[in-house]
Amino acid sequence: MTRLAQTAGLTDIQQEILSTVRDFVDKEIIPVATQLEHRDEYPMEIVEGLKELGLFGLMIPEEYGGLGESLLTYALCVEEIARGWMSVSGIINTHFIVAYMLKQHGTQEQKDTFLPRMALGEVRGAFSMSEPALGSDVSAITSKGVRDGDEYVLNGQKMWLTNGGTSSLVAVLCRSDEGHPEGTAPHKSMTTFLVEKEPGFGEVRPGLTIPGKIDKMGYKGVDTTELIMDGLRIPANRVLGGTTGRGFYQMMDGVEVGRVNVAARGCGVAQRAFELGVSYAQQRHTFGKPIAQHQAIQFKLAEMATKVEAAHAMMVNAARKKDSGERNDLEAGMAKYLASEYCKEVVEDAFRIHGGYGFSKEYEIERLYREAPMLLIGEGTAEIQKMIIGRRLLEEYRFQG
Repeated sequence: MTRLAQTAGLTDIQQEILSTVRDFVDKEIIPVATQLEHRDEYPMEIVEGLKELGLFGLMIPEEYGGLGESLLTYALCVEEIARGWMSVSGIINTHFIVAYMLKQHGTQEQKDTFLPRMALGEVRGAFSMSEPALGSDVSAITSKGVRDGDEYVLNGQKMWLTNGGTSSLVAVLCRSDEGHPEGTAPHKSMTTFLVEKEPGFGEVRPGLTIPGKIDKMGYKGVDTTELIMDGLRIPANRVLGGTTGRGFYQMMDGVEVGRVNVAARGCGVAQRAFELGVSYAQQRHTFGKPIAQHQAIQFKLAEMATKVEAAHAMMVNAARKKDSGERNDLEAGMAKYLASEYCKEVVEDAFRIHGGYGFSKEYEIERLYREAPMLLIGEGTAEIQKMIIGRRLLEEYRFQG
């Protein structure tokens, strides 16, 4: 293990899991990541390796065939995977969020149906809130589910689904006005529907189309898609938790742990950028000595390492708070905000250390430079995080006058 980003108080089992994951990242991900990323190729062999390691069931309870590990263990594994290639961490993140939502909010029948197969990676999850005109305003969702006998009919267009093509189970947030009179607050008339589908693109089941992959600046390999529902019929027993009107709260619970995940990804990418920067600085010579011996570069390395440490500490704190059963939206928001911002800064500093070579696709830092911006947006922008943080601080420090 490296000197940076150490975590105190881990059990022997947690340390063994992390050691195994780190070894897998060093041997199976880092050597091929840049090549696969440049081809925008889905990392099928890496995913099969993750299945064998049991990572798709890391937080799924043992009674359903998973490992029953904590959010902290999962976040530390994500940090390691993102250090190798952030896109791979994206493949398991949305799967993990759907599994978590099922574990926390699903009916017993839904848990029994999906969790054992999700633990094996046979069923892989994606979740869908955003829409083309939505942005961060979840209350403006227009996709709708209408009851028709023993089924619901879903119509609408969703956007930015990670694993939209490769997944076989999608948790979709829609409006559902049934039982919610006109004038009900928007967030109280939303429902999460569990939509099963065939992996792939085009019409993946009657009434459901995945048009194709969105071409992105970075975060390649993993498929990001739209989802179009046109008269999509699903059984009423595929309402998450069996009751309508709870979808917003279920999704926010999932996003809360997802923010810890994004913070972990930021930590992993930043750590890799630091590794690349400190290594290159000791190899590159200018004015008769390695650039690492120039004070300006030492200052930059010092700042980078401090940011890696700070982001890691906040991410670990947010994960442990959630594992304790306490509310952690403040800690998760802070961790996501700080880790994503610091990640961008550390990557840019490593890019600067590389000089002109950082602009070459032959160097790994070029890929990280294109990947880091996604973390500024995913699971809520910096502005959204600051709104959450500000509101929670005012709750905690309410003026008593």
